[in-house]
Amino acid sequence: MAKKKEPAVEFKNVEAYSLFTDFDISLFKSGKHYRLYEKFGTHVLEHLGVVGTYFAVWAPNARSVHVIGNFNAWNHESHGLYPRWDGSGIWEGWIPNIGNGEIFKYRIVSNHHGVITEKGDPYALTWEEAPRTSSIVWDTWYEWKDKDWMSKRREKNHLDAPVSVYEVHLGSWRRDPSDPERRLNYREIADALVPYVKDLGFTHVEFMPVMQHPYEPSWGYQITGYFAVNSKQGSPQDFMYLVEQLHQNGIGVILDWVPSHFPGDAHGLYRFDGTALYEHEDPRQGYHPDWKSYIFNYARYEVRSFLISNALFWLDRFHIDGLRVDAVASMLYRDYSRQDGQWVPNVFGGRENLEVISLLKELNEEVYKSFPDVQTIAEESTAFPGVSRPVYTGGLGFGMKWMMGWMNDALRYFARDPMYRKWHQNDLTFSLVYAFSENFMLPLSHDEVVYGKGSLLMKMPGDTWQKFANLRLLFSYMFLHPGTKLLFMGGEFGQVKEWNFLQSLDWHLLEEYSHKGLQLALTDLNHLYRSTLALHKGQFTSECFQWVDGSDTENCVISFLRKADDQAVLVVLNLTAQPQRDYRIGFPNQKEVVELFNSDHTKYGGSGVGNEKIYIEEVPYQGFPYSVRLSLPPLGALVIG
Repeated sequence: MAKKKEPAVEFKNVEAYSLFTDFDISLFKSGKHYRLYEKFGTHVLEHLGVVGTYFAVWAPNARSVHVIGNFNAWNHESHGLYPRWDGSGIWEGWIPNIGNGEIFKYRIVSNHHGVITEKGDPYALTWEEAPRTSSIVWDTWYEWKDKDWMSKRREKNHLDAPVSVYEVHLGSWRRDPSDPERRLNYREIADALVPYVKDLGFTHVEFMPVMQHPYEPSWGYQITGYFAVNSKQGSPQDFMYLVEQLHQNGIGVILDWVPSHFPGDAHGLYRFDGTALYEHEDPRQGYHPDWKSYIFNYARYEVRSFLISNALFWLDRFHIDGLRVDAVASMLYRDYSRQDGQWVPNVFGGRENLEVISLLKELNEEVYKSFPDVQTIAEESTAFPGVSRPVYTGGLGFGMKWMMGWMNDALRYFARDPMYRKWHQNDLTFSLVYAFSENFMLPLSHDEVVYGKGSLLMKMPGDTWQKFANLRLLFSYMFLHPGTKLLFMGGEFGQVKEWNFLQSLDWHLLEEYSHKGLQLALTDLNHLYRSTLALHKGQFTSECFQWVDGSDTENCVISFLRKADDQAVLVVLNLTAQPQRDYRIGFPNQKEVVELFNSDHTKYGGSGVGNEKIYIEEVPYQGFPYSVRLSLPPLGALVIG
């Protein structure tokens, strides 16, 4: 007797299916689900013996949600998702026989006036290259080979560790020499960037936003795809390769992360289901006048889950070592860049955004709970208290904060002709009044070399020799001042033109001795900072610093000690173009010392004024039991130890 043939499985266009548990839904609705990327978006999986793709999207004000794409000839009616029954606003379903590489959008018909939108997936893992705007089914599977770094990175990211960051815009660091219009992909960049950063001695790189963005002049700060790398330079796996190569060479990776605003592109988050879903409806709270973009509704639980999940996504799936959170000041204050009547006070009548404060605390607590060996860094330009203090002490919980005051004061000081600096020495020394109120990172970032501001080199006064000497001196002051360091690409070799995001850096400048010398000085400063315990251990505490003399305004000389354990090094900066001979400085002990660094060394392009032999004299001076007499180089920095 013939065996009865089993009937073939018959599929509807979309099968009811869910990855969400009741617990997931309760966490999502209460703003406590921090791994939404494991549930939302697209997931290729087998169901009923067939491989297909599960789709899930949040659109609580939708009348219908259809998946449209090449697979159904962009048919608006054939593949409708199912609304969940639990009031979560989630639409979901599984479509057979499609997988990675499938291009799609969500066609959403709103309950709000029947508005129809065609949106990309907020959780898409990759997108079409701009100006095309569809999402693509993809995954983040990768066979990582950075286990050694991951097991040891706690010590590399520790607050007592040397952290010297090279800030990079991946679209313009280096382009194809044979075709300057062509960006290198992530794998090509890895082959060039990794050995370069390693040779320079930086401990970390910080990438300006790598997330999907359609508008290049935004430099990545107007994001449409929060869970995807910019597809113009490769796939998620290509970017993972770049991260892996950096890790294999002992270099940490920090990403710029932008929870402060998003653009109004038709395919993005803006009015996602025909209503202000991710943003505030009230423009006084939901529209950013500076950037003409939209502000997240930080009070909405589902949006809070989206943002915290996104931060953890990059730490989890991409092995990222830190997040630099952009524009924190604009988030913290409801009246930021607004006139009277253009903002809404908080429930107590104040200007602080209480929802943002609670979100940032929650974010940092969850980041350090789940990834205790990473760092979060705030770009925060005001005197808001406790930004880098633990949440349990009332702080926001960041690991570090950019020291914008130091940057502004230092650049203003160094831009002055040395002839007039003696009347402005307070600009240089004032940062030490508050240097230990936060865990400060000293930034010379991209923001200082755009919009007609000129390059770092061209900010310096004087002739060509003096410009380079001044810049070596500025770098020396940054590396010898307490705190961690950040330098934007091109500064290390004296880029002459201000940064242009559409062009490669001017690498040909390294053929000139002065530019090569500046790069060598920066390299030696990196290695000095990393190898000298007194320059990094305890770098956020007042115990690491002691003035010798910050008040010699007549000679424009400042001197101080950097200290850790029983080690101390003397730092002397001569901020004029005149060398100083037999300049006496107090010293704490009678140990034999040498010049550890001299920014005026001839190998850097300097004049070569220095000290071959240093004698400690039993002559009390400046409150110290001993003293030394030094030759101070013009526009030069000395480190004695």
